[in-house]
Amino acid sequence: MTRKQRRLALIATGLGVLGLAAGLILFALRDSIVFFNSPSDLVEKHIGPGARVRLGGLVQPGTIVRGENLNTRFSVTDGNRSVMVAYQGILPDLFREGQGVIAEGALDGSGLFKADTVLAKHDERYMPKEVAEALKKQGHWKDDYGNKTSAPMSKSP
Repeated sequence: MTRKQRRLALIATGLGVLGLAAGLILFALRDSIVFFNSPSDLVEKHIGPGARVRLGGLVQPGTIVRGENLNTRFSVTDGNRSVMVAYQGILPDLFREGQGVIAEGALDGSGLFKADTVLAKHDERYMPKEVAEALKKQGHWKDDYGNKTSAPMSKSP
């Protein structure tokens, strides 16, 4: 083999190994790349009990039940399906009915989502891009979600 052929073979081998490594990484991360799953996604993907996922959607009005020892139950909906969530801990200050929420945890055998972390949107204008896209996809997007403007801040004397 000539020097030029050896160099080309080495480059081709290196590119092949690099392509294989990239393919394996993407295959391993295919489910981790999603930032959250909507309640409909949980059903469609047949996510089994014990699998750790992020559940995103809106807190369904009238479903928040506060118990003892900071236990809270509420339902997360995407407009088509709802999932009951159980959480023990202090909820974010902006957590309330009708607002966007992402809960991290796992489903149990009865279909209850046991969350260990609950994240709420951080101000009145913010909505995660994924939540907005899921709401648009489900037909529950309201035009005023993206058009809200905050009141001007007053200057202190």
